[in-house]
Amino acid sequence: MRILVVEDDPLVGDAVRRALAMESYAVDLVASAEAAAAALHAETFNLAIVDIGLPGASGLQLLRDARQRGLAVPVLILTARDGLDDRVAALDLGADDYLVKPFQVPELLARCRAVIRRAHAVAGTELALGALHLDLAHRAAAVDGHALDLTLREWSILECLAFNAGRIVSRERLTQAVVNWSEDLTPNAIEVYVSRLRAKLGGAVNIRAVRGMGYRIDVQSH
Repeated sequence: MRILVVEDDPLVGDAVRRALAMESYAVDLVASAEAAAAALHAETFNLAIVDIGLPGASGLQLLRDARQRGLAVPVLILTARDGLDDRVAALDLGADDYLVKPFQVPELLARCRAVIRRAHAVAGTELALGALHLDLAHRAAAVDGHALDLTLREWSILECLAFNAGRIVSRERLTQAVVNWSEDLTPNAIEVYVSRLRAKLGGAVNIRAVRGMGYRIDVQSH
């Protein structure tokens, strides 16, 4: 999963980035609403974490503009402003959640997971696709109760495909789910990760390649 952090305080921004990266998220950090708007226009993110008090345009202006442009990316406001008016304004403009600084990292991570689940219409922390079960809270997968040994990138690809089960996910979107701007993948890297996932899943689900378009995960019928 890919997250954009919009925070002008370098210490806070780096702390958030590192905490998310340790949970296997691909994270990009920008320090202004203008840079964030350009990033959201150019690439696909599963979540944006936005401070309100940014230099230039505010986080609320970024949120307003994004929603007016039809961008449905989930937004978590992370700010020192704890006034009722700020909360109401952010939620009315289309924010999905609001967390006040200072915050505890476990709560931030839990809120990120919850917002991403809601964006994919997943009600709980467990997702079942036939014999495959995903524990979204602990980022773990099992087939028929047997835990799978997945790398962080394999998990990210599997999670992205599972959230979009039955729908085609492009190679570009899968690539953006596992790397940030500072990382590179070879052209066939996604194919290699998908091949490894197929071997580990053992036929519990079928990851189908759709020529020229991407991949789709299908539940095997019995």
